[in-house]
Formats: sequence, C-alpha cells, structure tokens
Amino acid sequence: MSKRQEIRARRRRERIRNRVLSILLVVAGALFVVFALILPSINHTVTTANTTAAPPSIQTAAPRTLAVQMDGTHMGDPNAPVKVDSWEDFQCSSCLSYSQNVEPQLIQNYVATGKVYYTYHFFLLIDGGNPAGESHKAADAAMCASAQGRFWDYHDILFANWLGENVGSYTDARLVDMASAIGLDMTSFNQCFQANTYQAQIEQDYADGQAKGVTGTPTVFVNGTMITPGFVPSFDQLSQAIDNALASQ
Repeated sequence: MSKRQEIRARRRRERIRNRVLSILLVVAGALFVVFALILPSINHTVTTANTTAAPPSIQTAAPRTLAVQMDGTHMGDPNAPVKVDSWEDFQCSSCLSYSQNVEPQLIQNYVATGKVYYTYHFFLLIDGGNPAGESHKAADAAMCASAQGRFWDYHDILFANWLGENVGSYTDARLVDMASAIGLDMTSFNQCFQANTYQAQIEQDYADGQAKGVTGTPTVFVNGTMITPGFVPSFDQLSQAIDNALASQ
C-alpha cells in the first residue's frame, strides 16, 4: 500500500471513529433526557407504594375495669338525675383526645356512681357526609357491635386504632378485624355490616344534633345544655356543670 493510500485509510478510520463517537454521545444524551423525565414518575410510584402500604396490625384496647351498666350507646343508670349526651365522630382527633382524657374521668366519678346517664351520639363530619366514608363505616360497624351488646368495647378498639383522618384507619378489612379482635359473632357482624344496617339511624343522629345546634365534635350536653360551645369541654368544666345540675335537683 502506498503512502497516499495509508493516509486515506487512516483518515477513513478516523471519520468512522468520530461518527461512532457522535452517535454514542447522541444516544447518551437521549438516555439522560429520558431518565430525567421518568425519574419523577419513579419517585411518585415509590412514594405511593409506601403511603399505601398495609396499615399496622390491629391494636387491642385496655379493658374497662369499672362495673358500669351498658345498653347500646348508653352507659349508666337510666334513672340517674343527670343526663350527659356526647356527639362525636370516630375519625375526629379531638374526639380521640376527649375519649382518652375526659370520658374515663366522667365515667369513674359520675356514671359509675349512679349520678349520670351517659349517651354517645353520631355526628359525622370528617368524611363529608359520604355514606361510604370511613366515619360512616366506623359508625355502622360500632352499631353492629352494639347489636351484640358490645358498643363500648368496639368504641374503645376504634380509638385504639386511630391513625389519622381519612388515611385508612377504618377500612372495611380493619373494621372486620377489630370485630374479630373483641370476639364478636363474625357471621352476625358481617351480615349486619355488609347491609349497612344502621345508616338511617346514624343519619338521624346527625339531624338531631343539628337541631340542637351541634356544629363540631365532640359536643357535650349536660341535661340538655351545651357545654363550652365551639370548644372541647374539659373534665373540670363538665364536672362543674354536672355538680350544678345535681345541686338543683
């Protein structure tokens, strides 16, 4: 091969090499762009997978230690001189606090001593009135437990498994698991729950609450008088109202 032919061959190889490098650079750039575009979708998928992971297993509630008469959503002696009515939503964070910090003192000091007849009412706000929402599902499940004489046990396990508002605390599966955890007759419970048996009664509770001026939860009445309108009543506030009602008998 002549010197001139060698030069032409070398230049041809260089052109081919440069063309291949150019193609590789273009391909690499295109892959970088594609990756940049799909990365947010990958992150979203991972985040969604994490947030939709199965909630924690069902937690049991501490057993009630006081011997108090219970009848459906009522507690105490129906002939007690003072009637206390609480309007709540199982998804409500303030109701959770009230249930854990105020209600036990109320039961110990007034219900168990025969001074107060206590009634729980449904006032469902968190799921916006959606009958398929978690508040309504929890309320219906609680009433199905009530049909077996276990409303207050179910009330306690619902709050023991509160995870937040509309985040899956009270899915159908978890509500069924809670019923099983407190030892309900599951055949009867499932039939009741699947039929949404108590929807009308739950809606009537809401209407009754509205008629009494209830706008938020929890709202508590002592002998028909709303205590601390617009605010969650403390035990001291309820105690004073009950003592005043007892003194006026």
